[in-house]
Amino acid sequence: MTANNTQAWPTELRLHKDRKTLTVSFEGAGHFDLPAEYLRIKSPSAEVQGHSPAERKTVPGKINVGIIEVLPVGNYAVRLVFDDMHSTGIFGWDYLLELGRNYAAWWQDYLDELKAKNLTREPAARKP
Repeated sequence: MTANNTQAWPTELRLHKDRKTLTVSFEGAGHFDLPAEYLRIKSPSAEVQGHSPAERKTVPGKINVGIIEVLPVGNYAVRLVFDDMHSTGIFGWDYLLELGRNYAAWWQDYLDELKAKNLTREPAARKP
């Protein structure tokens, strides 16, 4: 097995004041404004991704989610803490770069999945 020497390294990682967007920049590889909702529904956690592609979940109701913390994990990733208290996904630099590069296609796939499963981006109505 050979070592991966192509890991992406961010030059900027900034949470916007409204806590709804994370800006990630990579030298020579792009600059991305990633919405909190997108990051939440694409969390690399087992809760969202499952332990195989067949177990991956479509996460509805996150249109208003925000990020309350961005915590470093060594020098290879960050753990995002969302205001719905989801905090188990570790976002490696390579995954953040993939998320940025594939945003348009992956977001459309998510919207299509919601529609196919009769789900919505809106949070579930609270019971009185």
